[in-house]
Amino acid sequence: MSARPSSLSPRCLLLLAACALAPLSLAGCPGAPRGAEHDELLWPDGAPGARGAIEHDRPRLFFYPPAKTGPNGHISDTAVIVASGGSYGHHGGLKAEGEPTARWLAARGITAVVLRYRVGEFGGYDHEAFFADGVRAIQTVRARADELGVAPDKIGVFGFSAGGHMAASLATRCADGSPRYAPGAAPPDDPALADVSCRPDFAIAVYPVVTLDPPHAHMRSRYNLLGGDPDPDPALVELLSVERQVTPQTAPMVLVHSRHDKKVPYQNSELLHAALAQQGVDSELMLFDDGAHGLGLADHHGAPAMATWPGRALEWMRARGFYSPPAR
Repeated sequence: MSARPSSLSPRCLLLLAACALAPLSLAGCPGAPRGAEHDELLWPDGAPGARGAIEHDRPRLFFYPPAKTGPNGHISDTAVIVASGGSYGHHGGLKAEGEPTARWLAARGITAVVLRYRVGEFGGYDHEAFFADGVRAIQTVRARADELGVAPDKIGVFGFSAGGHMAASLATRCADGSPRYAPGAAPPDDPALADVSCRPDFAIAVYPVVTLDPPHAHMRSRYNLLGGDPDPDPALVELLSVERQVTPQTAPMVLVHSRHDKKVPYQNSELLHAALAQQGVDSELMLFDDGAHGLGLADHHGAPAMATWPGRALEWMRARGFYSPPAR
């Protein structure tokens, strides 16, 4: 793993110190989405490989319960974990992607859970922590399906940018229910959830980071995934390139991208869609001629075509039995 950054602004240090001292009151803390009914630590006894004890070392789940919509107060039995973007280096996507998407899902009767996973540029973490946090999030929600009022076989993940890489990685590397960790990496010791599948039942990846191979790799995400290693093991690069990990057991997937994306080339989604098709995995590719990177739901950005993706994704879920829309 790369070293924790040693130079932060005084304001950032003050915020981090305040959050470390008051972990149960997160309003205003770095990387805390707003409006959740409650939040809780992803790893109550401490995250595996934690490099410190400040808030960035303590990944969290933020719960947005479903709204009772429709004349019969219908609530879906679907749960969606939302993983926002930030190049695996920061939590900038929580406000633009995580929180709005969670509210949008909850308004449609879906239990939404925002995952704030560990990152590289604030915490000094790499792919091992990112993947472990994603695995733990799926397992936690599935293990608590009864408590949350959801079906254990209707648990999906919406991921944006680097979070899209996480969503697609869970769909591929957990394809048989058990996570495939990097060569030589020890899986976290978590006996309580050891027998709970980490495979999402479906994944929606929006402008996702997919490949670590040139010419379409997103270099900042690649750097953070590899912990800054300038000479990584080729086997690790292959494992982290999602399009090279697809099997017939990979979870069904929707891929969303703009051809005008200047950060993560849309060819990332094309590569993954082609790999899914080759393995016979149910998938849909939505490519748009408007929009850009980082638009989230794309509902306030003058991109009318790209703004259709959430409704189309919901219809895709409905057609496959992952979502029952509220009665009208």
